[in-house]
Amino acid sequence: MKNVLMIMLLLSVTFSLQAQKYFTKGGNISFNASSPAEKIEGKSTTASSVIDATTGNMEFAVLVKSIIFDKALMQEHFNENYMESTKFPKASFKGKIDNLKDVNFSKDGSYKAKVSGNLTIHGVTKAITTNSDIKVSGGKINAASTFDVTLEDYKIEIPGLVKDKISKTAKVVVNVNLDKMN
Repeated sequence: MKNVLMIMLLLSVTFSLQAQKYFTKGGNISFNASSPAEKIEGKSTTASSVIDATTGNMEFAVLVKSIIFDKALMQEHFNENYMESTKFPKASFKGKIDNLKDVNFSKDGSYKAKVSGNLTIHGVTKAITTNSDIKVSGGKINAASTFDVTLEDYKIEIPGLVKDKISKTAKVVVNVNLDKMN
């Protein structure tokens, strides 16, 4: 009888730990590298993300070619000349929530999270730290964050001909709605 109770306890812990992961394939990631001379904005609605509420580990990934622009020529230049998306098809973040004890994934509410990890863009990985707003509502998670990326840090070269049209820093906005993984 004691062994049966132990097995039941282990199974319930295993299932409760698995239920603490949240996932989406439809996350929004956008960036703005506009200058006074030109509007340069791109957006993807197909970013993948997973957050483990038990450990605070999180990952985000977006296919560079999924980033859409208003102008087709701008999108072509973005993929071929700047991001080299054939060579570097994905941008990603892998990190964790540093103040996990301040975020209660089992209680509806809004929480401020400090997030740190490695951002990989254009084949270059850099450590970053940023803030995130996490909202829990009805067992679903919304995570949103805004941070700046200096293009030069990620070896994204801007040709001299257009250097005044593109900001040296891009503002990146991440907004994802995640559901519990089954």
